[in-house]
Amino acid sequence: MKNIRPLLLLSSVLLLGQAHALTTVKIASIGPLSGPASNQGVNVKNAVQLALDDMKPELARYGLNVSLVAYDDQADPATGTAAARRVIADKGILAVIGTLNSGVAIPASAIMAPSHLAMISPGNTSPKVTDRGLANMNRVCARDDAQGPAGGDFVMDVLKAKKIYMLNDKTPYGQGLADEAEKRMRQKGATIVQSEGIDSQERDFTAIITKIQTLKPDAIYFGALYGQAGPFAKQLRDKGIQTPLVGGDGFDNEDMVKLAGSGASNIYFTTIAPPVENFAAAQAVASRFQKTFGSAIQGYGVLAYDATRVALRGILNAYKSAGNKVPTRAQVETSIRKGTYTDLVTGTVKFDRNGDRTSARIYVIAVKEGQRSGAGAINVTRP
Repeated sequence: MKNIRPLLLLSSVLLLGQAHALTTVKIASIGPLSGPASNQGVNVKNAVQLALDDMKPELARYGLNVSLVAYDDQADPATGTAAARRVIADKGILAVIGTLNSGVAIPASAIMAPSHLAMISPGNTSPKVTDRGLANMNRVCARDDAQGPAGGDFVMDVLKAKKIYMLNDKTPYGQGLADEAEKRMRQKGATIVQSEGIDSQERDFTAIITKIQTLKPDAIYFGALYGQAGPFAKQLRDKGIQTPLVGGDGFDNEDMVKLAGSGASNIYFTTIAPPVENFAAAQAVASRFQKTFGSAIQGYGVLAYDATRVALRGILNAYKSAGNKVPTRAQVETSIRKGTYTDLVTGTVKFDRNGDRTSARIYVIAVKEGQRSGAGAINVTRP
């Protein structure tokens, strides 16, 4: 009789533990955590973690514990595809947030497609990312064929430029963006004085600047990332060329201004990411991000935060549909694609049949005397 009470107590503890046991699954992030684009990549990874932390209590109420595994792709397709294979091999991973670069997303998503591993990108803008019709590939941002024309409209309608020098970094992102911008400008009667590509690793622009000095364009459009555009702007201004420099969301990073130095003026860029300082809905998230990570959240971080919430909602909905059991990757893939997500910073997200967001916004940012300011926003929709 003396042993009955301890046994009953032990049984009660075990039952209580079982009642509160959580089912653990994972999500992954793939992005540049090292290399020239690491500033953006780390910001995105931290935003994914913040979104996960914010949703943990809700997920726990349904018996789910979700953890994050972060992979570094160095903004390199080969490294990114290697990371994708490692993600596939981890059966606990049910969704992926990433990548940041379209040139990485295209092969990485194709590798993951047969495994039905859903991917939600916060920043891939090349039309090729979703035009392939993969069931696992989604994005919460606008595309180059929306952003490029918006940039072209800005050059023609706001800057009133007539002669344009077109430059791109030869990547799927940079060239795709510049091609779309150029197409729109030609439609509006622009004279393209030069259109060429330069290696994305190039940092000496002497030859390009010499051509610009000769051709005297009214505006320069450069499809590239901030790590290259910043030094280009500095070298331009050091040569006394104050011609407006226009680009896309690849310019959207605080290091753009640092790299441009005294040349950080008369620069404009379109971006798929909301300017946090001018976007009221992002302020609460920005405050938590600053407190948690000791740095400011960037526009891509806001999109990554929303992409993560979409992924977690998709997993949760699939979990419920599976009778509160771990869903398959295929079930999560389907759940994410068909859902409508309303509790997001950037507004409602709904995907079309190819995984594109049906309604998004493109923002225009001006950099003058080293300071950024909003210069307007454009609503874009897809049929």
